[in-house]
Amino acid sequence: MAKTPPRIGFLCGSLRTGSINQQLSKALQKKVKQAGGKTGEINLGTYDLPLYHGDLKTPPEVRKLITRMKSFDGIIVVSPEYNGGLPPVLKNAIDWTSTVETGHIAGKVYGIAACTPGPMSGIMVMRQVQFILMRLGADLVPAQAGCGGAGKAFDAKGHLIAEPASSLADKMIGQMLSRIKSKR
Repeated sequence: MAKTPPRIGFLCGSLRTGSINQQLSKALQKKVKQAGGKTGEINLGTYDLPLYHGDLKTPPEVRKLITRMKSFDGIIVVSPEYNGGLPPVLKNAIDWTSTVETGHIAGKVYGIAACTPGPMSGIMVMRQVQFILMRLGADLVPAQAGCGGAGKAFDAKGHLIAEPASSLADKMIGQMLSRIKSKR
């Protein structure tokens, strides 16, 4: 019996419609499909998560988000860089979900990507996401897809064409699919 293709979830730290990181997420989804995987989105904008506060009762949306994340074999976190750091919506989701459990992170295959208008390609936010995911036990692949110069990074059809970002994305996706297949 043939195994089902690996399912990769895309969690974007930018909620703004048309953001460059949303564009990167869509372009990476195309690459995953071309590589034989299936994709789905984890839209943080659809979960009503108040700012994390330890005195608050855990909102039911937290468990819904965890369940959605667990439905994938791997997750690619695509994040903008806000003042050299994580966007609050991404950090808030990690903080809420990790207080309930870490099964949606620990041992799951993860990749990291970022897109910026400037030349630095989100390296600072990718380091922070890497640190947090590793601390929570993620099986993080070594290749990361940082993309600078976002204004020229995509073609008219939304494909990632900037180098070395496109090659790094292919490498990251290949590593993820290979690792997922080896765990089955």
